[in-house]
Amino acid sequence: MALHLAPSSMITLAWAGWGVSWIAASVWTRRTAARAGVAEWPSRVANFIGAVLVLAPTHNFSLGPEWDVRDDVAWAMFGVIVAGIAFAWWARLHLGTLWSGSVTRKADPRNVDTGPYSIVRHPIYSGILASAFATAIVRGEAGALAGAALLSFGIWMKARLEERFLSEELGPGYAAYRARVPMLVPFLRL
Repeated sequence: MALHLAPSSMITLAWAGWGVSWIAASVWTRRTAARAGVAEWPSRVANFIGAVLVLAPTHNFSLGPEWDVRDDVAWAMFGVIVAGIAFAWWARLHLGTLWSGSVTRKADPRNVDTGPYSIVRHPIYSGILASAFATAIVRGEAGALAGAALLSFGIWMKARLEERFLSEELGPGYAAYRARVPMLVPFLRL
């Protein structure tokens, strides 16, 4: 008997694998020198609500139009999701102990502008956003797309806060990096 895997099952496994591995790896970080504190809460709220809308089924209520997604499109979006997660993991590994789940300044900071950080300034966020939008497309619900848009806004807010922290800490070197590398979308000044 042949095993038939549905794209939706594989997408769920990909997100679950990312979540478990991401949390498990959170112990691998450098000592924190300063935190953004309450300034980060608006982005956290937007990110949480956005993620729920992208990932949680809304079968009992509708947040707008719905559409059917062919299996070949769903599998292509699964590829985008895996690529987005892989890009985020590449960035996290490249950043090493400088990574933090919140906006912080680490002890002995340095500007990281190689690897995925030579493509965009916030490659972890870029990978998550690509995966979130691909997931929303497969979900076939306007609410999921709205969630991806809200997640984008929350991530943009957090990235801007992070950039203020990094500009203060790293000075002119970070300003030069900002001038040459896009924030979230390769080849676009976003």
